[in-house]
Amino acid sequence: MSAILELFRNSGALYGGNADFIEDLYERYLIDPESIDLAWRARFDDLRQNAANETLPAETPHRPIRENFLRLSQESRARARSRSVEHLTPAAAEKQSAVLSLINGYRYRGHQVANLDPIKLRELPKIADLDLAYHNLGPDDLEQVFHTGSLYAPDRMTLREIVAMVEQTYCGTVGSEYMHITNTQEKRWIQKRLEGYRVTPELEPNDRRWLLTLLTAAEGLEKYLHQRYVGQKRFSLEGGEALIPLLDELIQRAGRKGQKEIVIGMAHRGRLNVLTNIFGKPPHDLFDEFEGRVQLDWSKRAGDVKYHMGFATDIDTPGGIVRLALGFNPSHLEIINPVIEGSVRARQRRRRDRTGDLVLPVLIHGDAAFAGQGVVMETLQLSQTRSYGTGGTVHVVINNQIGFTTSHPLDARSSTYCTDIAKMVQAPVFHVNGDDPEAVIFVTRLALDFRNQFHKDVVIDLLCYRRLGHNEADEPAVTQPMMYEKIRHHPTARAVYADRLIAAGLIAKDEADAMVLDYRDSLEQGVVIARPVLCGLDHAYRVDWSFCRGASWDQPVETGVPVATLKELAEALLRPPEGFVFHPRVEKLWDERRKMAHGDQLLNWGFAENLAYASLLDAGIPVRLSGQDVGRGTFVHRHAKIHDQHTGDAYTPLQHLSEHQGAFIAIDSILSEEAVLGYEYGFATAEPHALTIWEAQFGDFANGAQVVIDQFITSGGTKWDLACGLVMLLPHGLEGQGAEHSSGRLERFLQLCAEHNIQVCTPTTPAQMFHLLRRQMLRDLRTPLIVMTPKSLLRHRLAVSSLEELASGQFQTIIPEVDPIDPAETERVIFCGGKVYYDLLEARRTRGLTNSAIVRIEQLYPFPKEAFEAVVAQYSAAEEIVWCQEEPQNQGAWDQIKHRFHNLIQDGRRPYYVGRGASAAPAVGHRTAHVEQHERLIDEALTGQFNPRMNKRIPPQ
Repeated sequence: MSAILELFRNSGALYGGNADFIEDLYERYLIDPESIDLAWRARFDDLRQNAANETLPAETPHRPIRENFLRLSQESRARARSRSVEHLTPAAAEKQSAVLSLINGYRYRGHQVANLDPIKLRELPKIADLDLAYHNLGPDDLEQVFHTGSLYAPDRMTLREIVAMVEQTYCGTVGSEYMHITNTQEKRWIQKRLEGYRVTPELEPNDRRWLLTLLTAAEGLEKYLHQRYVGQKRFSLEGGEALIPLLDELIQRAGRKGQKEIVIGMAHRGRLNVLTNIFGKPPHDLFDEFEGRVQLDWSKRAGDVKYHMGFATDIDTPGGIVRLALGFNPSHLEIINPVIEGSVRARQRRRRDRTGDLVLPVLIHGDAAFAGQGVVMETLQLSQTRSYGTGGTVHVVINNQIGFTTSHPLDARSSTYCTDIAKMVQAPVFHVNGDDPEAVIFVTRLALDFRNQFHKDVVIDLLCYRRLGHNEADEPAVTQPMMYEKIRHHPTARAVYADRLIAAGLIAKDEADAMVLDYRDSLEQGVVIARPVLCGLDHAYRVDWSFCRGASWDQPVETGVPVATLKELAEALLRPPEGFVFHPRVEKLWDERRKMAHGDQLLNWGFAENLAYASLLDAGIPVRLSGQDVGRGTFVHRHAKIHDQHTGDAYTPLQHLSEHQGAFIAIDSILSEEAVLGYEYGFATAEPHALTIWEAQFGDFANGAQVVIDQFITSGGTKWDLACGLVMLLPHGLEGQGAEHSSGRLERFLQLCAEHNIQVCTPTTPAQMFHLLRRQMLRDLRTPLIVMTPKSLLRHRLAVSSLEELASGQFQTIIPEVDPIDPAETERVIFCGGKVYYDLLEARRTRGLTNSAIVRIEQLYPFPKEAFEAVVAQYSAAEEIVWCQEEPQNQGAWDQIKHRFHNLIQDGRRPYYVGRGASAAPAVGHRTAHVEQHERLIDEALTGQFNPRMNKRIPPQ
């Protein structure tokens, strides 16, 4: 090794000003030998060959070379500094300090005057920090030599050279924001990449021609569709064509780095272009969609517009095959963000990819949406948390500088850039001019490498424009005349780059023109345009829902667990670590659970629920439970996690059942509903064989995630044929605590029910909850399950079950009368669901009434038609059939199920409604009023004195 080092020492290459440069060259050589100059590549080849003759550890052949480079570099720089600093006068020292301040000014604020906007819509500001005079420097100092400090450059340069370098690096077609990052290692890594490469990618002639080919494809598709399908919406990418080479480079480089899957989420802008030119969707399939020739079973699926559709494919890369998936997305733009992150987390889990090195999330945003929609912030907040992180996301903003159409930048946001929200998580932001595709390639490489190095989010802000309106029928000049006057006269990104290559002598004009014709011919022939797509591959890690296709709602499934097994699981649940110090309240609960496990006490809700999880885990089925307070439970009933009162350490008994159990995780999430529910939906769609649960702190907290419920959970199956087994637990019940947190908005879910899209249940016993959770995983059918869970019933003396009830039977869609009420003497059958059942039961027992039967409907959708008809037939002598609910009449279940009563009761008897009157709020605000209303509805249900105002207008059906 000494001879090799001497070679460099004698050559002068390790002079202090060049040491870092050479070290970086060697690092680049190790990653990709073809990325550096041929002469340097030959020298490093010789270096490695000579090094191979010395004794080196086999697993780290380059470490000694790098260490010696570093040592020599440090020694050389130290010698250079010591020689110079000794002779600095006070005035010179002041000048030197000013130069370093100027360099920092460019790092902080150079992006503000960078050449980022292709159409130069706005005048660049004057930034004092970049003015020589601001730092007490002037023209006379330009030829003076100064230390460059931490600048990744030779140790000493003239001021003119320094200014030229930082202007090229920070004020060209790339504007970098990273100085807000507090981690010095990350900051220095970015500086090294920016300043070492001078924001210039090293591209071979063939790479540059390929860039032009991609821009030709991006532009060519839009022009073809515009001419062939006049006036049809497609949400064109025109003006932002650089997205296509960006994604192509990202995929190829990710594959080279060893990544196996890339999951992409984007709204509709440019989606058809991405599907065709990146994913390789056959053009003839796209044309069929435009022309309405799609083969779809409309009896089973509603379908969706073409620019909302997802896709999956396999692409070959230098590092192997990469699986690409594009998520289905409605027009709610950024709502796809958490869904993609959840899907990625599930895929990473399947591959045991703990760091995110194998599965990469990519999110493509619009500028106005990125700045304006709160789910962006919520998703960013998830990015570095333990249970939601995915190893960093590459964000790409298609920044057309206009948002929808009419907004002015002063009205679109309060921040300087649309990307400023990302600084919240200290993500670096790289703004890049979309008319400079080579700069786009540089930034893409930089962003991906940063993500893979530090496993953090990174943002590429692709500054472009939108040549057409928001959609192809919109005329943007109506509200943006100045902007569109510039756009009309601005050449396309492809034209700009073609002229650049022609001027450089890399391509002839005829060849550039031929590319356009060749692409159009390919479209006419309907052939795949993208890089070669690999078909028919069998994936060991693919998302496979085939087992549930065609599964029946009526599939019989055994959900009971033998008592002996339940006791074994209970014993494991109740076995704390040695020396564990309980909170007194939890210790008392543990003592009660031991009695329940031994059969000395009936099981309450919390213990039965934990046993359901334990029994699934014991069968190897993973369980993921998330929400804002799920570890202990909002109502302190679950205690899936317990905390040592001396150490503060958390212990999760469900993780310590056996060596071969399924994985269990209980995540106390950030205070978000929209992003977290979206994330869990995404996770559940990508993980068929895990029980995935989201619990609202209170049922009405689901309000904050209504778009996820409407656009994904209840309609994703019929729009996109996406299966999902997500469970939502929504605490529900009027307890006299006011309008807030009383209602889980049961009526909203029932209003969305159709085509067997979801299940809506209101279990009233611990055993029912036990069987319901197990049924969700043990039968083949997978649809979202919405459960109105209780609050006061968690500790109600009557809401208990025995071990035998968990061991036998199954979930009952209807629970018949439990008291010895003679059907022949029954005058009234009261149907109900949820907490009100126990109020009716206790009141009837207190009054000693025997003429009313109380029946619980535990599954409101799909409605249990046969079981309901059987109960009605059993009580054929009863003159009155009643639906009783505690919610107001316009809420709760009645308005959504009353047609079932009318349709299924064919013997002339009329169903009556008993409950509160219609109300704009879910509940009254004063407990006295609540109690008065509740007593009145209980009395009305049991006595048959029905309120005529609420029952006279029920239309016959």
